[in-house]
Amino acid sequence: DVLCSTLADAGNEEVGVNIVHSGVGAINESDILLASASSAVILGFHTSATPKAEALGQTEGIDIRIYQVIYEMVEDIRKSLEGMLTPDENEVVTGHAEIRAIFKSSALGSIAGCMQLDGESKRDALARLLRDGEEVYSGKVDSIRRDKDQVNAVQSGFECGIKLQGFDAIQEGDIIETFLIEKVAKTLS
Repeated sequence: DVLCSTLADAGNEEVGVNIVHSGVGAINESDILLASASSAVILGFHTSATPKAEALGQTEGIDIRIYQVIYEMVEDIRKSLEGMLTPDENEVVTGHAEIRAIFKSSALGSIAGCMQLDGESKRDALARLLRDGEEVYSGKVDSIRRDKDQVNAVQSGFECGIKLQGFDAIQEGDIIETFLIEKVAKTLS
């Protein structure tokens, strides 16, 4: 009962433990079949699985975990639950480039002649176009050129040509802000 209540309390509003069945004695074939039907993991505490149950568990692909210390079981379940949490996403701005000239290409469309103001801009980076502080476009950097050469990135203080993916309505004075999304693992605490 203590073990069931401890495991039932592990979790939060996003993930939790659902105890399908609890009992005493060795883990047997009916336990494996129940776990298979409910897509569950079998946890054993101070017990073992019968040889037939182990063989059936391998055939059915059921995870059987045996523990001798309750704290190890609780910690293992907590780590499993944390792995199921959807990570937090944080936006990190990597740089700003100001459009100072616009070049037209019959093959590519409008290319922004830019000065990299800070940070760096990378090819295929997430980007937004800011006009007077308002977001006009959100997408990706299609390509970056320096002196007619394709480059992967441009650093602060350098001029470059930036082509935005699927967007040509650029104007002089617009700011191209590049950013990335970092995923941060959540914890239950």
